[in-house]
Amino acid sequence: MGAAGSDAAGSDYVRFGSVAATKAVEVRHDLEGLDAGFWSVVADFEGSVTAVRFAHVDRKAVERVRRAPSVPWRPLRGEWSTSLDRAAYVAGVHEVRRKIAEGTVYQVNLCRVMSHELAEDADLEGLAELLERGNPAPHAGRLHVPSAGLDVVCASPEAFLLRDGDRLESRPIKGTATSVETMLPKDYAENVMIVDLVRNDLSHVCRPGTVQVDHLCRPEVHPGMVHLVSAVSGTLRAEVGWAEIFAATFPPGSVSGTPKVSALQTIHDLEPARRGPYCGAVGWVDGDRGTAELAVGIRSFWADRDGGGRRWLRFGTGAGITWGSDAEGEWEETQVKAARLVGLASGKVEA
Repeated sequence: MGAAGSDAAGSDYVRFGSVAATKAVEVRHDLEGLDAGFWSVVADFEGSVTAVRFAHVDRKAVERVRRAPSVPWRPLRGEWSTSLDRAAYVAGVHEVRRKIAEGTVYQVNLCRVMSHELAEDADLEGLAELLERGNPAPHAGRLHVPSAGLDVVCASPEAFLLRDGDRLESRPIKGTATSVETMLPKDYAENVMIVDLVRNDLSHVCRPGTVQVDHLCRPEVHPGMVHLVSAVSGTLRAEVGWAEIFAATFPPGSVSGTPKVSALQTIHDLEPARRGPYCGAVGWVDGDRGTAELAVGIRSFWADRDGGGRRWLRFGTGAGITWGSDAEGEWEETQVKAARLVGLASGKVEA
């Protein structure tokens, strides 16, 4: 835990829909203390947490909160690298299917991270504005927190955890296609498997008998694709805090697999790159009001640096692998999920 420096904190801001906050006053790397104040939260898929408390919060923001002036986004014209190329990804799908045949796992989300070198003066605020026009999302967010090392643009369609008082809800997405008509039986089966996992996760922190499936495999249309979305909710037990909630539910089941422990080991074995914010949690916790909105960190860009100090823009994409998976088809699903957003960042798709 540590306080944000005053100079850096002056340029820190976050916004999520109509919620905006400025002036970071505290940075934590745990989930303690989130029961008071307004916090932005980024949890890497691997488990590290950055929580930033803000002094100024506008819960009905009308004006954009950002650094001024914003530098217009310059399209990234070069080729993007990928942590798993086509051959490696297809081989990974075959390995997951082998593990399923052995009974080690039932489903594994296999992902790759795409990267493009980023100029020092490239401003992700311009990319955020581009995505707001060209890829509106229900859990869009922008985190510019230099004091905490965060520079993230989130365009997630998926709610990891929504909290209102003692009610906790998760809305897992499994099943992706270009239309409802092209959804496969595998997509529906995969969704049901993950719903069972989420029910189990929530049961560890919710009162007995309160965990329920509010809707199952509901189609939702998003730019360039259709998803199957389910909703699972429950009533939290008294005195349960965010550390306990994350211990029970993180990482999100929809981007790990089932059984979760075996799926995470498989991901560790097959994926050469850390996922970072991708497939983690991105959002906010309002301890003063007992509310929260944490998205699964998919369809998101983030900036970081390599060991040599070069700046990179990252974007993750993946697919859920089951026994019914076709390896080439799963690779194509990762392409579909990346096409619009990477196309916007690269100037190949009009906003």
